[in-house]
Amino acid sequence: MGKNRKFSARWWAANLHLWLGLASGLVVFIVSITGCIFVFQKEISEVVYREKLYVPEGQWSHTLPASTLLEIARKEIGEGVTIRNFTIPTDPRKTWEFMAFEGGDKDAITFAGSVKYYQSVHLNPYTGEVTGRTNYLEEFFIIIKYLHWSLLLNTPYGQPIVGWSTFIFVVLLITGLILWWPKKWNKKQQQQAFTVKWKARFKRLNYDLHNVLGFYLLIPSLILALTGMVWSFQWFKKTVYVAAARTTAAPGVLKTVSADSLLLKQQPAAVLSQTALDKALAEARLILPNAKRFNVLPAAADPSAVLKINGYGHEETYHNRDELQFDQFSGKLLGKRMDIEKNAGEQLVEANYDIHIGAIAGLPGKILAFIASLICASLPLTGFLIWWNKRRKHVIIYKPIIPKHA
Repeated sequence: MGKNRKFSARWWAANLHLWLGLASGLVVFIVSITGCIFVFQKEISEVVYREKLYVPEGQWSHTLPASTLLEIARKEIGEGVTIRNFTIPTDPRKTWEFMAFEGGDKDAITFAGSVKYYQSVHLNPYTGEVTGRTNYLEEFFIIIKYLHWSLLLNTPYGQPIVGWSTFIFVVLLITGLILWWPKKWNKKQQQQAFTVKWKARFKRLNYDLHNVLGFYLLIPSLILALTGMVWSFQWFKKTVYVAAARTTAAPGVLKTVSADSLLLKQQPAAVLSQTALDKALAEARLILPNAKRFNVLPAAADPSAVLKINGYGHEETYHNRDELQFDQFSGKLLGKRMDIEKNAGEQLVEANYDIHIGAIAGLPGKILAFIASLICASLPLTGFLIWWNKRRKHVIIYKPIIPKHA
């Protein structure tokens, strides 16, 4: 009978919780504390970099053509650097950001070594004036982001470490719930399970901070961990998609081709691309009048490549994205895929980032994500102290017997 008690579910839960916690604690702490810092990245950046991100009052009028601003940005960012996309806020107070990124050594160990360049330039859309430049390899929040993403290692090396540590953290949350669960639901044990004794001694306070706060933030912590696993594991991402979409059919993809060869023969491709950009953007604004921002992806060098313009329904979030594709030479609309047409699986996967940082629920959601991340960061520390104190308690201290006559 004693044997059965020894190897009960609670016994297994305690041992898994202890050893998996010790094995993954440092990574969980780093990932959690960086996630906590990154939650309010947008709000902090808008204060710190206000001159770069906002146009001075009195300058709001008609914006310059997008093609003109793109050329200014290309000259400013320099030769040999390709602008991959640019963001157009519909808020007239904000500047436009032109982003340049290119991967480097795929076999590099570090994140910095795997990137050739990662920078942007901000322009005043009314005057074309450069309001600021950013080298994202040196930017604070990008360093925090990639510390969170892959411990600043190249993705193939760092992501598996973060991913499996996150998977272990999910196991820890489940085993923690088993250990938290009161053996008897009497008044005394309920009070211990749900209340932090703030005036207790340090050991008891530390135990309550681990046990009680861990329980209260269980659901938000699980959401943070599971949404993190969507990026780490393709099998988990596919599982989430199938469960939400209720189909194993692959998500729909909008595929079109630029094919206006007649125009290409009549005029130089560069001229056509510039006028096509302005025409396409004007049509995108008509098709998506309620978009809060547009993300424009200029066509690649391939003549069959298309000009892509995505419209977002919110200033900050990345779900609720409508996709438009245009012929890069004529600006003709080739196809569109509206967010409402996507199945539940596609919408859930696309909303993963917004759920992960709490932005999907606005400011209250971000505050909750901040608190949950902070508690998650504290759990490895309080858990280690619980183990350390118990370990010290069981250490036998040898005291030599000294004869009375000595």
